[in-house]
Formats: sequence, C-alpha cells, structure tokens
Amino acid sequence: MAEVMSMEDIRAAAARIDIDFSQVDLDSIRLPPGDDYGIISDDEDLREEEELEFDQGFENIIVVDNLPVVPEEKFEKLEGVVRKIYSQIGVIKEDGLWMPVDPETGKTLGYCFIEYNTPQEAELAREKTNGYKLDRSHVFAVNLFDDIDKYRKIPDEWAPPETKPYTPGENLQQWLTDEKARDQFVIRSGSDTEVLWNDARQLKPDPVYKRSFWTESFVQWSPMGTYLATLHRQGAAVWGGATTFNRLMRYAHPQVKLIDFSPGEQFLVTYSSHEPSNPRDTHRVVLNIFDVRTGKIMRDFKGSADEFAIGGGGVTGVTWPVFRWGGGKDDKYFARIGKNVISVYETETFSLIDKKSIKVENVMDFSWSPTDPILALFVPELGGGNQPARVSLVQIPSKEELRQKNLFSVSDCKMYWQSNGDYLAVKVDRYTKTKKSTYTGFELFRIKERDIPIEVLELENKNDKIIAFAWEPKGHRFAVIHGDNPRPDISFYSMRTAQHAGRVSKLTTLKGKQANALYWSPAGRFIVLAGLKGFNGQLEFYNVDELETMATAEHFMATDIEWDPTGRYVATAVTSVHEMENGFNIWSFNGKLLYRILKDHFFQYSWRPRPPSLLSPEKEEEIAKNLKKYSKKYEAEDQDVSLQLSEQEREKRKIVKEDWERWLNEWKRLQEEEKMERQGLRDGEASDEEEEYEAKEVEVEELLDVSEEIISFELES
Repeated sequence: MAEVMSMEDIRAAAARIDIDFSQVDLDSIRLPPGDDYGIISDDEDLREEEELEFDQGFENIIVVDNLPVVPEEKFEKLEGVVRKIYSQIGVIKEDGLWMPVDPETGKTLGYCFIEYNTPQEAELAREKTNGYKLDRSHVFAVNLFDDIDKYRKIPDEWAPPETKPYTPGENLQQWLTDEKARDQFVIRSGSDTEVLWNDARQLKPDPVYKRSFWTESFVQWSPMGTYLATLHRQGAAVWGGATTFNRLMRYAHPQVKLIDFSPGEQFLVTYSSHEPSNPRDTHRVVLNIFDVRTGKIMRDFKGSADEFAIGGGGVTGVTWPVFRWGGGKDDKYFARIGKNVISVYETETFSLIDKKSIKVENVMDFSWSPTDPILALFVPELGGGNQPARVSLVQIPSKEELRQKNLFSVSDCKMYWQSNGDYLAVKVDRYTKTKKSTYTGFELFRIKERDIPIEVLELENKNDKIIAFAWEPKGHRFAVIHGDNPRPDISFYSMRTAQHAGRVSKLTTLKGKQANALYWSPAGRFIVLAGLKGFNGQLEFYNVDELETMATAEHFMATDIEWDPTGRYVATAVTSVHEMENGFNIWSFNGKLLYRILKDHFFQYSWRPRPPSLLSPEKEEEIAKNLKKYSKKYEAEDQDVSLQLSEQEREKRKIVKEDWERWLNEWKRLQEEEKMERQGLRDGEASDEEEEYEAKEVEVEELLDVSEEIISFELES
C-alpha cells in the first residue's frame, strides 16, 4: 500500500531537491503503462464493473435471421410484428430489439438482435421460433448470439474431442444409508435454516448443515426427499448431497412466490404474480415448468389471474397448485381446470392430449388418483336444480368415463382419495327440503372393484357438522370428526367387515373429544387426535387396531403437527404466529415426549420425505412376521445406548459432586486461613465452635407511644 502524502509534504520534498513546484504541470505527468505505483484510480471500480458486465457473456441475446427486407416506411410495422411474437415468450429488455439497416439503401438487412432478461428466456425463444413460418417466403432461423461466436471459432481441420475422465457425482440418497436409521428434518428460525438428524436415542437433534439467509421465503423438500428447494428474487434453486448441501441447479424465474414438484421429482413448477400497470387490469400470472435435472424450461403459461382462478381461491385468487399431477410417480400427465374445461397435458411433448381439452360444462373441481391415471370430476347442479350435480371418474388418456354418480340438492362437495387409490370418499353437503339448512353424507367409491360400486354412508345424526376427514394411509379405515364444538365426536369406519364383504362398518365412536384435526401415521394403525387453535394444542395418541388411547398430552399453542415418514415419531411445533413458546417437540408414536427445542422466531418445521420402499409387499409382510429376528440387532443397540446414557448420567452426577466438594473445601480453607484474624477481633476468644454459644430468650418491653387526652364530663347534682 502506497504511503499517503499531503500537498505540504510534496512541496517540502520538491524544495529539498531544488524543484520549483509552482512550475510543475501535474496534468502532464504520465505513469508508465500498467503501473499505478500503488495509487488506485477513482475509476478503477467502474472498470471492474465493466469487466464483470462483459464476463457475463451474451447468453440472453438471440439472432433472428430470414426477416423480410423492408424500406424505412415499413420498418416500424415489421418491428412491431417481431416484438409481438417474441414478447410472448419472455420479457424483452428496454431497447432490447435492434434491427440493423443498410446505410446505402436504407432497407433492413433481414435479421435482428433481441435481448431478454435471462438466458433461459433466450433459449426458450430459440426453441419455439426456430423454423417459425412468418409467410411463404420467410421462415425464421434463430440462434443464440453466443452460438454464432462459437461457430466462427470452429477450426478448419477436424480434431477428435478431448475425452474427459468420468468423475462420479455425490450420492443424493446417501442420507438413506444412515446406520442408525434416523430421519432428517429442516427448520427455519430467524435468518437461519438448519438440517438436522432426529437422534431420538440420544434425546436430541444432531446437526447436519446450517446456513444463514439460505432462502428469502420458505424451503420445500421434493416428494421423495432428494432435493431441498429454496426461493429467491431471481428464481428457485435445489440443493442436495451426501454430507453437505451443494447447489445442484438454478431455475430463473424473477419474483417467484410458489413452487411445486411433480410426484416423481422430474419437473418443477414455479409461479409468480405481477402487479398490472393499469389498476383496472388483473394481476399477470407467469408459470414455468422446468426439468429438475437440466434446468431447462419445458413449457410456460402466462395470463391474467382470472384465467387461473377457476375452482377456488388461493394466492391473489389463484388456486394452488395450478397444475395437478397424475399417473403416479411416472409424471406422465398434469392437468389444470379452466372455464368449462379440464386441460390434460402429457409430459412427452408438453402438449394437450389429442390436442384438445375435455369439455365439462360448469366443472368446479377435479382430483387425480394418487396411483392411476384416473380423474375425479365434480360438476354442481345446473338450471336451478333441474340438472343434478354429479361426480365422474374419467380414464386418461382415453378420456373414457368409468363411472358417474348423480347427486341431488347438493350445496357443496369435496373429494378425498385414499393413498393407494383403492377408495374415493366424496363428502356431500345437501340441502334439507326447506333449503334452510344442510346435512352431510358420504359417497364411497371402491375404485379397484368390478364396475366401481358406490356405497352411501350417513352419520347417525344427520345434522352433525363434519369438522375433519382422513383416510388411513395404505389402509382401509377412515376417521371423521363430527358434531359441535367444543367437544365433538370422533368415529372410525372400515371399508371391510369381518367377512371382508363390501360393506362399510363403524368400528367405534369416541364421545366429546377436544379435537379438530386428524393425523394418521404414514404406516397406518396409529393416529393423533389434535386440538389446535382454540383447543390450545391438546393431543391424544390413539391405537386404532386396539381401539384404545395410548397417551394424552398437550403442546400449548401448537400450530403444526407432522409425522416422520416412517411413522415412528411425531413433531409438534409452535411457529411465529404466536410470540411465545416458539419451537418444537418430538414425541414417540405412543405419545412419550422425547425432547423439546425452543427457538425464537420459529417459522418452519418439515420432515425429509423418504422414497417408496424397494421391497415387494411380500417381503415387507415376511419382515413383519419375523420382526423379532430382525429387531435383535436394534434391541442390542438400544441397550448399548441406554447403558451409554446411564453412564453419561452417572458421569454428570460425579462431575457435579466433585464441583460441590471442590467448592466446599475452598471455603473451609478460607475459613481456616482467617481463623486467627477472627480470634483477634473477639479479644482472643475462640468462637468458631457452635457449642461455645448459649441461646437465651430475653423479653424486651419497648414504649412505642404516649398520648394524653382530656375528657370532659359533668357530675350530676
């Protein structure tokens, strides 16, 4: 670093070597090229910024060739046509369309340059418009600007490409091989995002990775736990790895607000909503579908919020997710609802099946089977009740209607699929004859049985309000909370009877429970009956096999409840919607509190999902039958951990005892050192022993106050 000199120092130095400083022209001084003598110019920062801008390249610029050659008077019209075509694909930068003109003829040269905001938009424009037929004589040839530069650098002679050695990437499923068979979860509190192991044996979380300002809104696991997605102003990103979370891919989408993965993790849908320039217009919605691995935009959708708001409300009126995925983990189909249509797309070409939507007059809602390409559609009543409401099952891609059920006097309808796609429950709210009130029943579809039989279920008290409904995952049972607050009833039903006949049967009803939400274990059998919000976090852990309560507990002010993917543990959390007691509790499946973690400004808790088991149903059944054989290893490990915890507890107590004895001996030493000093203060009397003291009771009288008062009285004569 050069030493800084004042002008007085410079003048003094000039006088010492006989230089008349007043005659020196400072502007004429030139430093040798590339040498600044340690003095950095004020323009250096600007130069660095220019270099950075240059280093960014031209990936966001395309060259459109084979345009019509037009004179000056038609220039504006041609520019308007080109801008209209390419602004539908992405946002063109200000002054981002340049059409060169021949200075001699004044005509265009037949090509133009277009600059987009992002390289992804430029790539999409090239893909969509290369070969676009403007008219019979003009077919667009579109290239990326960087490609043209690359073509210019092609050598005259061919040389074999350099073979690079294969370097394997990180195993993104490494976390599944944990020797302790633990699960991971992610939490957000304050500015920090943390991924941790749930180490229930050690009764504490075990850190994996922590990062500040990792996301600008929320984080989201992919459906099989391979990726962790984060949101930023410029777009979304996914992270993963064996030991650390490395960024695997970025997805450019400015102002992205929501994301959604396809079930098989092949695609990522991103959503943004933009304020209109005209207050009378609606929000402009942009949806992109990316290939997760390559980051390539496979299809984009743009329009007003009204176009995406059919069938319910959501962010700025848009139903989320806009696209619903079907066909199981294969990610073959996705669909969206529109006005009087269901648009079903296939992912091979990202176009409509048969190039047309399914026309369904007044369709209100739809949902996919979780395992099969079957759509369930709900259409409300039409013509003032003259045309009944209906629920239809439609096979994709044939669009064949498999089953239809007409419903009369319908107020509202909601569909619930069982996780294996074996059953569909349709909750139907119907008007009474007077139309002054409603009552609720269920239409139960047996999807896998011949002709898809439908069974009607009505509660014993038709007027009971349905508070919650939930299927047992991978099972045949379901639970319903019904009745009036504050103590509704909870009923359990089975789609099978003792003889496995096709009749729904009630298992039991629990009367007067403080619950308004149902949380089944992912493995079935166990369920948490939860009282959230007004019930202040009441929890009941219930065994549906034995129809008995395992435990009751409370997590005061709990806002979220989530089972781990194996069904062994339950997390309850109090997020920052409440100012106090922020944090989370981890419970065993049978309701034992294992540990509690408090975190200020706690925003999010999410278990890392697991992919489906690779074991066949027969192998899983065999393991369940011989569980004792497999569990010996883990029982031994549990015992070792228990002994280790006991040893740790003994060691902790030993340390506390040693600290106490050390403190006590220190005070005894000080007392001994000061013994002679105390004796001198007491005129040579040794008074440390308690026996030298004699306790006496002394009564003391103390005059507190004296007052005189003259009382007048008269004597009777």
